[in-house]
Amino acid sequence: MKYVAFLIDGMADYPLPELGGKTPVEIAHTPTLDKLAQAAQFGTFVTLPEEFPTSSDVANMSVLGWDLATAYTGRGAIESYGLGVPLDEQTVAFRMNLITVKDDILEDYSAGHISEPEADALIGTLSEKLGTPEIRFKTGVSYRHILYLIGKEFSADVAYDKPDSSHGMRWETILPRAAKPEAEPTAELLRQLVWRSREILEDHPVNVKRRAEGKNPANLIWPWSGGRKPQMPSFEELHGKKGGIISAVDVILGLGLLGGMESLRPEGATGFLDTNYENKAAAAVDLLRRNDFVYVHVEAVDECGHLGDLPNKIKGIEDCDTRLIKVFLDQYRKVHSDKLRVMVLPDHPVPVKLRKHTRDPVPFMVSGEGVSADPALRYYNEATCVAGQYPGLKGRALMNLLFAPTIP
Repeated sequence: MKYVAFLIDGMADYPLPELGGKTPVEIAHTPTLDKLAQAAQFGTFVTLPEEFPTSSDVANMSVLGWDLATAYTGRGAIESYGLGVPLDEQTVAFRMNLITVKDDILEDYSAGHISEPEADALIGTLSEKLGTPEIRFKTGVSYRHILYLIGKEFSADVAYDKPDSSHGMRWETILPRAAKPEAEPTAELLRQLVWRSREILEDHPVNVKRRAEGKNPANLIWPWSGGRKPQMPSFEELHGKKGGIISAVDVILGLGLLGGMESLRPEGATGFLDTNYENKAAAAVDLLRRNDFVYVHVEAVDECGHLGDLPNKIKGIEDCDTRLIKVFLDQYRKVHSDKLRVMVLPDHPVPVKLRKHTRDPVPFMVSGEGVSADPALRYYNEATCVAGQYPGLKGRALMNLLFAPTIP
């Protein structure tokens, strides 16, 4: 038996009046998901427990079955591993967005999904102007980067506001602050770096050019979710299965590497609507030659939710159906003789009206070998999954269900 999970980031939503009271998943044309649903069981799963941040690292760790209480660290540390930079005991890594502020308002968490060459030029200038032996910057993908603070005196106990949940807020009022008294020097340093970044980036040639082209400038850094060296058991230790991960974004690749999984960013994987779905499908088929389980993560739908872009959120779901899941299934049948079980779910909702993550349990579907069809439920969507036989799963229960001998 082989297993595949298609994690369509941020896919779940709320019923919308402009869609006749339906959700984007219900409206999207998804013949592949519809076919899988004819032989599936459904349920919901809690990915974002109340005591943890509403962040994708938390949500995907939940889906993959890690114990958050013992394994979770800040997102910056996980993403560092995704970039190929392991941490020592003296380093704190913060995720750092390049963002757009206008009239003192946080306008765009992604600086218009800035290109990697542009971002690399900006990070290079920040390194030149602000970098020291204790302060280092690392370029990531698009707007996603890492800030390292090196020294035992630095703390990860810094409270923050996620930039993709803070649109419309005055940025000066939500700067990093100490979660514990001993973290105040670290928080103050981060605040100083944010302020100084504005001076450096505001009139940088990259941003002058972006404004001339009608694009959002990347005129501020936003450090958040700091963490130290993670301590995580491997995926195989947790579940007795060899696993692989496919994604465009460093936080997911970092989880895979930390969990001893074969981790891959296929050529053309971008983390947005222009991603190469077909290459992800082919890579998943190939990973299953060497692994029992593959986790295929798609970021594009999440980004559309954060942008409040309903038409493109629907398009992203449809592309996942026809260009990823269908292509994978067609290719798998040609090269594999092993039986197959498929799971489809998001890691969290990103309702287009809210433009941020919510803690609602996510809808999941499991279909394929050893799964008994639910005759009363025939389509994958939020309402179907709430009515399914496996509501409100938590912890390792979802992976245990996927890997169960049969799913009645």
